[in-house]
Amino acid sequence: MMKYIATFYSHYGAIQYRKNCEKMDLEAVVMPVPRDLSSSCGTCVRFEAEGEFPERNEEVEQIVRIEDSGYVRIYHADEE
Repeated sequence: MMKYIATFYSHYGAIQYRKNCEKMDLEAVVMPVPRDLSSSCGTCVRFEAEGEFPERNEEVEQIVRIEDSGYVRIYHADEE
């Protein structure tokens, strides 16, 4: 199972995303954003998924995959 971090523009967006993870039976936790990642609200969701994960919404700033060598960006709102 791969580990991911999603950052958000608002705390509300983070809470909603965690709930969506749990609906999909994905382990998810709301936590402060790591220093290496920036976030507008300072709150992120760390979750584990294999292949499919919750749909992005307008509150998602970015999603990164956690690897031994660091973070790999897989989505950023500014790049759409």
